[in-house]
Amino acid sequence: MQTPSEHAYPTHWEADVVLRDGGTAQIRPITADDAQRLVSFYEQVSDESKYYRFFAPYPRLSDRDVHRFTHHDYVDRVGLAATVHGDFIATVRYDRVPASGATDEAEVAFLVQDAHQGRGVASALLEHIAAVARERGIRRFTAEVLPANTKMIKVFTDAGYTQKRSFEDGVVRLELDLEPTDRSLAVQRAREQRAEARSVQRLLAPGSVAVVGTGREPGGMGRTVLRNLLAGGFTGRTYAVNHAFPEGLSKLEPEGVPAHRSVRGIAEPVDLAVVAVPAEQVPSVVADCGEHGVQGLVVLSAGYAESGPEGRERQRELVRQARSYGMRIVGPNALGLLNTAGDVRLNASLSPELPAAGRLGLFSQSGAIGIALLGGLHRRAAGLVGISTFVSAGNRADVSGNDFLQYWHDDPETDVVLMYLESIGNPRKFTRLARRTAARKPVVVVKGARHGASAPAGHTVPTTRIPDATVSDLLRQAGVIRVDTVTELADTGLLLASQPLPEGPRVAILGNSESLALLTYDSCLTEGLRPLPPRDLTTAAAPNDFRTALSAALADPACDAAVVTAIPWVGDMSAGDLAEAVREAAAAAPVAKPVAVVHLEIPGLAEALAAPPGEGAAPEPGSPGCGRVPEADGRRGVRAASAAGPADGVPCSSDDGRPVAAATVPGTCATDPAQAVRADRSARIPAYPAAERAVRALAEAVRYARWRRQAAEPGRVPEFEDVDEAGAAADIEVLLEAHGADAERAVTLSAADTQRLLARYGIAVLPALPAPDPETAVRAAQRLGFPVALKPTAPHLRHRADLGGVRLDLGGEAELRRAYAELTGLFGPGEESRLVVQAMAQRGVDTVVRAAIDPAAGAVLSFGLAGAPSLLLGDTAHRLIPATDRDAAEIVRSIRTAPLLFGWRGAAPVDTAALEELLLRVSRLVDDHPEVVGADLEPVIVAPRGVHVLGASLRLARPPARTDLGPRSLPHY
Repeated sequence: MQTPSEHAYPTHWEADVVLRDGGTAQIRPITADDAQRLVSFYEQVSDESKYYRFFAPYPRLSDRDVHRFTHHDYVDRVGLAATVHGDFIATVRYDRVPASGATDEAEVAFLVQDAHQGRGVASALLEHIAAVARERGIRRFTAEVLPANTKMIKVFTDAGYTQKRSFEDGVVRLELDLEPTDRSLAVQRAREQRAEARSVQRLLAPGSVAVVGTGREPGGMGRTVLRNLLAGGFTGRTYAVNHAFPEGLSKLEPEGVPAHRSVRGIAEPVDLAVVAVPAEQVPSVVADCGEHGVQGLVVLSAGYAESGPEGRERQRELVRQARSYGMRIVGPNALGLLNTAGDVRLNASLSPELPAAGRLGLFSQSGAIGIALLGGLHRRAAGLVGISTFVSAGNRADVSGNDFLQYWHDDPETDVVLMYLESIGNPRKFTRLARRTAARKPVVVVKGARHGASAPAGHTVPTTRIPDATVSDLLRQAGVIRVDTVTELADTGLLLASQPLPEGPRVAILGNSESLALLTYDSCLTEGLRPLPPRDLTTAAAPNDFRTALSAALADPACDAAVVTAIPWVGDMSAGDLAEAVREAAAAAPVAKPVAVVHLEIPGLAEALAAPPGEGAAPEPGSPGCGRVPEADGRRGVRAASAAGPADGVPCSSDDGRPVAAATVPGTCATDPAQAVRADRSARIPAYPAAERAVRALAEAVRYARWRRQAAEPGRVPEFEDVDEAGAAADIEVLLEAHGADAERAVTLSAADTQRLLARYGIAVLPALPAPDPETAVRAAQRLGFPVALKPTAPHLRHRADLGGVRLDLGGEAELRRAYAELTGLFGPGEESRLVVQAMAQRGVDTVVRAAIDPAAGAVLSFGLAGAPSLLLGDTAHRLIPATDRDAAEIVRSIRTAPLLFGWRGAAPVDTAALEELLLRVSRLVDDHPEVVGADLEPVIVAPRGVHVLGASLRLARPPARTDLGPRSLPHY
């Protein structure tokens, strides 16, 4: 947090938070204007709660109390209030304790209105008041609590801070060290996950829905949504609302839905309101809903941030107003929500039909893309997979993809998450949540606006400077499956939702077309898979030939997956016959392995492969079971069969996340493996119209499965005994003061300061001495010892090997003087080109190591080969800091030019172990000291023995506040 001047109202302490039950509250500092609010709040607190707060009967606050509790200096005395619709529901305050000069200690006390106890209000207030106290130099809280006040004692003890507890004079005395700990951060994030997941669950499973803006005539958004709700079979109550309905109208026909002129006119509770009125009318609707106690809003109305500055401010006011009532918003400019669960059947959207129920969770920031995805999945996957929940968030001014990741993380009805994103408001939080969710179920993402295009106008999110390639690497580090197109999103999702994860990259290819098999083989090589020699069954192959060949392939321990290729045949074999043969072979395999089919123009084959068990052909559209996955079987999909057994390092878990008995069959997760594998693999199999599409989806599954296995045994951040963290911190503080650096302006350190700071972390830079003239150059070389190198270091000449500006292996004075004359002839006098003499390093591979801090994404470590590979081809790999030993090994091996490090074409392999250590030391430096906002080591020569840093620069700045380490709060865009 930034530190404002004393006594000024600290606006940066204001925050919106999600409470345990999914509702929201606003936290802000208490001011002198809050006197009446405080009195009113206190009158609604029970006598018991007052007794717990003051240790004596205290029926009312005196004028002196009110003055003391509303007047603060925001330094030694601070009070915060949690409010809903402007009314206090809880307060917390601290008073610094000056006794014995202990100026870093304060006494803290809470009071929560009885009606709001149990909602997690006190826990949220503790997080915020602790952050405020740390900002003001307070390091410890003390609290005295009556033993009977177990709820408040639990708030303190469950917070995760280091604490002491004692019992004196009938009172429990607690002392909390406010320095965040791993446990306090884990507690905070667990509470955040439960609260945000619950807030989404309230939107997806309402008991009643009011459609505000239902037209009196057919057509229009409101009437369309109402009809979609009814057609989808929504199990709750539905209401039509329009202020223009005539007086006395009680039922809207022909739908037969209760009609009301306002939400407040509805006698029963309303959980969700779908708002389809012009933007200028939305504020009155929000107020109407808030006063009635509506829990959430889906705002379809346009005219917000996508329409310009005026609309952007209208959008911010919409969010402020809704949150003040404790409501969350999907939208504005949204398409709506879907939930196919049988006990809900919610279609609160403009989608014309509720899709088939299944195991895919789908999030789209674009309504058009969302509709296209729903339609495409319905056409391709009817009978294969279906949708569990869907949201098209529009401008996503409030509810975002992060909230749905929190929900899907432990949603037992969702096995695979598909996301279309055009912007990421909080990349640091997104990667954290995605990593946690990906450890349980696949997360597949396609991102629009990748190549420099700005995010859509309605997405008022912070910008990030890091390029798309870096974002892609960071997502993959978090286990996210990043694809390039919406088609690939669907292709990959279908395979992951219907097939087990592969144990490795070995792929069997078989079919009745040699040409199609070769195309598949080539695609496998392109995607980094290891295809086995294709097996050509010839065009005369019958269904039994396919069955026999596929059975043999799946039984082969050298095969991890199979691709079946098929072209139209001559004869009386039907698509159903072929599908039955393939499905039977897959179902009879001794070990669950993924199978995909590539076919060219075989009508009905995809439908037959996806048909429910026992059906030889695709069901009629809309028939019972079409698109539904049986709930009683073991399911072939990821939820039942994706987690590898303990031997592979991936834990199996039940629907609710609890560990279950490990399956003895690799790739499954069931208590009775043999039964689960066979019942599950009644074998619904995805079909693809092109080999490259099937193989790309399979390759993503292979990479994800490998990530899952590795994530079960994460790497470690090593400790280095020679690191002087305290000394580096002292150096950094001196340098920041000397240069007057702040959060907005970074300073580049001199070569000497850079070398000294890097040396604190065991990173040596090869010495280089300035050579403004030939005589100085000779003396520098004699000091360093021949042979030496001579090179320019002026900014416009650095790292420009293409200019021929470096002279190496200069063995004597004559060679040095000749080289000096050549370079000054090329680039001008030595002072202008900033020539330096440097000791020669052992020859090896020139690389570059960088680290930079992006305000949104965090600290990023980058590696590549120096020169054209990284600058021209963009062959650079990236990982989030702090990097583990596994990250360092992967980043070195993940660039396309990595073979040059490992003995390409008979060259001597270089010392990659030393290179990985250097990467880890740079990572440690930036992680320990967020003031280091940039580090560039170039070139770094990796020799057969050791590494040599020839050039380095560091940039320092005052670090911005780490929002991901502060108290939880909802973003404001």
